[in-house]
Amino acid sequence: MRKLGCLGVIAVLVIGAAAFWAANQWGGAGPGKANVTVEVPAGATMRSAAEAMEKAGAIESADTFLWMARIFGDDAPVQAGEYRVPAGISQADILKMLQGGRTLQRFVMIPEGMPSILVHERLAAAPQLGGKTAVPEEGSILPDSYSYNRGESRQAVLDRMQAAMKKYLAQAWAKRKPGIAVSTPEQALILASIVEKETGKAEERRMVAGVYSNRLKRGMPLQADPTVIYPVTKGKPLGRRILRSELQDKNGYNTYASAGLPIGPIANPGRASIDAVLDPAETNALYFVADGTGGHIFADTLEQHNANVQKWYALRRARGEM
Repeated sequence: MRKLGCLGVIAVLVIGAAAFWAANQWGGAGPGKANVTVEVPAGATMRSAAEAMEKAGAIESADTFLWMARIFGDDAPVQAGEYRVPAGISQADILKMLQGGRTLQRFVMIPEGMPSILVHERLAAAPQLGGKTAVPEEGSILPDSYSYNRGESRQAVLDRMQAAMKKYLAQAWAKRKPGIAVSTPEQALILASIVEKETGKAEERRMVAGVYSNRLKRGMPLQADPTVIYPVTKGKPLGRRILRSELQDKNGYNTYASAGLPIGPIANPGRASIDAVLDPAETNALYFVADGTGGHIFADTLEQHNANVQKWYALRRARGEM
């Protein structure tokens, strides 16, 4: 009886030691010496995912991983995608990563004011995306950083960009200030694209929007240079001075040749420019000109504006720009 009791104690100790070893192997640091990227294709099984992890050096044995996953984990399926596996990550965390779909996130950034032709080029330049897209409608993209997974289609990312703009424009329009110069969300988007291209200073957006709102209400031409450039370059930099013939060209966009808004947006405006148009500054200003610091000087009268223009020309001559 005493001998059987000793054997029982030994068996318990062996089982306990084995359980401790297994738990330590499962939750302890893994063998990975460096961060690795592992791709799990659509339709992959737990075994094929484990074998991919073994091949990448993130785990020592796919068989051992599967055995311990049955003991310590559950039978939830793995999620397809590209995984960034940190060095030394435990097998327990690898299972959570695979079942939770915590895939590597890549980003494509669309800055405020980027025209759609450049959005198209940026999507086309992302090598991890698949498929092709047409150049999106101008003004349909909400500038932001958009995450995507390897192998995702360009059209899917573009759809998210456009859905984001529709959602934000609708929300912003619902909060618009009474008595603004635009009467539809589409008009707000057009004017916001002009504001976006006219100033890079956040503190000026509402003031620029206020000037253009005043001119619209009075039936004055907006006389916005970016609207002259757009039909020439589709929003890309002009790289030279605007020609007199371009200032006189009636093409639906040129706000020197025609009063009112152009026929469509000239860029993809950001949230701040949309908000500025829907809540412009209360001002009497009708004019503005560059001040040489990246900002603008605003004027209520043409006489004041002409004086400011002369100051700007003098500054440019002093710089050797004229």
